[in-house]
Amino acid sequence: MNPDLAIDLFKSTVMFALYIVAPFLIATLVTGLIASLIQSVTSMQEQTLTFVPKLLVLSGLVMVLAPWLLRALSEFTIAILTKMGGLGH
Repeated sequence: MNPDLAIDLFKSTVMFALYIVAPFLIATLVTGLIASLIQSVTSMQEQTLTFVPKLLVLSGLVMVLAPWLLRALSEFTIAILTKMGGLGH
């Protein structure tokens, strides 16, 4: 296997993983920030006040983004398998 091709495959895999995970990370970050602001304003230091909203937002986001996730993952898998098929020559 050509080292340049292996590096290209690895780079595309890492970039795709970041592309897939970014909406979830951003939603969790925003939800956590809002929950922390609410906690600091009200002086309530309950752990479930940050966990439950994050869980609800992430589960809702999974349901909304499921078709996009499945399509993106299947297209990426097909592209990677196609590239890997040409590596044997």
